[in-house]
Order: sequence, then structure tokens, then C-alpha cells
Amino acid sequence: MNIAIIGCGFIGEKRAKALRAQHRLVVCCDTNLSRAESLAAKYPGAQATTDWAAAAAWPNVDIVCVATVHKSLPDVTLAAAAAGKHVLVEKPAARRAAELDPVIEACARTGSLVRIGFNHRHHRAFRQARQIVDSGVLGPLMFVRGRYGHGGRIGYDKEWRAVPELSGGGEAIDQGLHLIDLARWFFGDFPSVKGEVGTFFWDMPVEDNAFFLLRTAAGQVASLHATWTEWKNTFSFELYGQKGKLEVTGLGGSYGLERLAYYQMLPEMGPPPTTIWEYPMSDDSWEDEFDTFAEDIRLMRQPNPGLSDAQAALRIVESVYQQS
Repeated sequence: MNIAIIGCGFIGEKRAKALRAQHRLVVCCDTNLSRAESLAAKYPGAQATTDWAAAAAWPNVDIVCVATVHKSLPDVTLAAAAAGKHVLVEKPAARRAAELDPVIEACARTGSLVRIGFNHRHHRAFRQARQIVDSGVLGPLMFVRGRYGHGGRIGYDKEWRAVPELSGGGEAIDQGLHLIDLARWFFGDFPSVKGEVGTFFWDMPVEDNAFFLLRTAAGQVASLHATWTEWKNTFSFELYGQKGKLEVTGLGGSYGLERLAYYQMLPEMGPPPTTIWEYPMSDDSWEDEFDTFAEDIRLMRQPNPGLSDAQAALRIVESVYQQS
């Protein structure tokens, strides 16, 4: 398939590198022409432009990858869907859930498929965790505890993520949305939402910490904390079942070795037998995610996560913003 990438920064480059040989990058678009040209130069035949509307409707493009600032995500996705293109849009896909309503309507008209870039589902540790949960060995799931954070960098409070109009919010809508999506992936919807956000360190008009306490209709609980004041980058996701526990730690790179631990509860209790998987190899979540989307398109099946998942996660964030 032919691909257009709109937004040629760090994530846009990751999307380009994740393309398999059978796909072809044909358009690179960015408001900064030199950045678009730099990416296009790495892929023979690719063209560079600053016209995102033209790129979204490029005649021979099959898939549009959208990796812009949050404010632009729904507009670009809408333009691509209205033109009949399939779209892989980075999370959060919008600043607020309602911004995606026109996109859903456009997809219903044109048959376009939209996948949300919650790539954490595609990390090796989570692919394995999903298989274990689906096997039933953990028994009924009880609760999940998740932590995700980094400490920012010098000047972080001056970057676009600190501008509410561009970002829609702070850490809750940034790394917090990944935690929410992972919790929903394993537990489903959370009709009960409680939480707090606060700005404890950075001089910015958005939050640098977000705390969520979510409950399913069946009473299962997700306790999640996303932070921009984690001075040593951290990722931890613990799933507790009645017969065992799974713990994913690290995401590779500065977050440390990606690792999955399975603790099996014995009938007699006591120290649990433990199985550990480690993934020191490079992160292939971006490739696996795109491959899954290509299969969505081949089968014309609705992507999971799709637009409804983005809206559900955004509504949780919106609820916490209102509470705070």
C-alpha cells in the first residue's frame, strides 16, 4: 500500500521506519518543509509538502499516518477519512471526545477505517500478557495498578505539550491515556471515574501529574498514576487475578529492560512459582501495530483500538479534568 505521513517529527519518523518493504512512502507532509524534505529524501520517490489537506487526499495514497500536535489530529483525520483513506492516527486522536464525532460520521459515509496509535498494546510483553490473560490461568481479574512517568527536560514547560490549545491538557492526556487504554483493553469500560490532576513542579498551565481511580460495573478497579515528575523514567503495569498476577515493567531504552513476570498463586498459598520473560531486543511495537492495521484493511474489519476507544479514554480524562 502507499502511505502518506503527516507530521514528520520524532513519531512520524518512527512510523516511516516501521513500514515493511511491501509498502511505499509516497508523501511526507509537515508545516516545516525542511523536515518533510529530510524524511522524504530517505525514501525513493517520496514527495515533500506543507499542504496537509492535499496530503490527506493524495490520489494514490491508501493509508494516512497522522502524527501532528493534538489540536490538528482530528482535522487531518477527518480530511483523510472524507477522502476515503484509511488512517492510523496517534493517540489521543483529539483533545476532546466530541472532536471525533465528525470523523465517525465520515467513516460511516466512505468506509474508511481508523486505527488509534496506542502502540503500547503491541509491545512484546503486552502481547504475551494478553495471551496469558486470555488463557484464563489468572482466573477472574480483580484490579490493575499502573505507573508511567518521566521527568521532562530543560525547557519542557515551553514546548507545545504545555500549551492547552495545542495539547488539550497535560500528563493525563499524554502518558495517562496509554495507561487508561491498557486498563480498558483488559477490563473493558469504567463507568465510575474518580481522579485528580495537579501541577507540582513545572511552571505550566497544564498538569504534570494525573491520578485515576476507575471502577468497572462489576467492581474491578484500576489505580493509575501518570507523571512528568518521575526523575528516573518508569513504567509498571500490574494485573491481579484471583489465581495469579502479571507485571510488565520497562519499555526498553530509558525506561529500562522490557520484562514480563507471571506469579502463579498456589492452592496452599505461600511464595508463588514465577516465570519471567525479558525482551532486550529492539522495540517492534510500531511494526506490529502497522502490520495489524494492514490486516484490518485486508479483512475490512473495524480496528481495535478504534475511534470509540479513543473517545472512551478521552471521556475519562475529561471527567477527571472536570472533577479537578
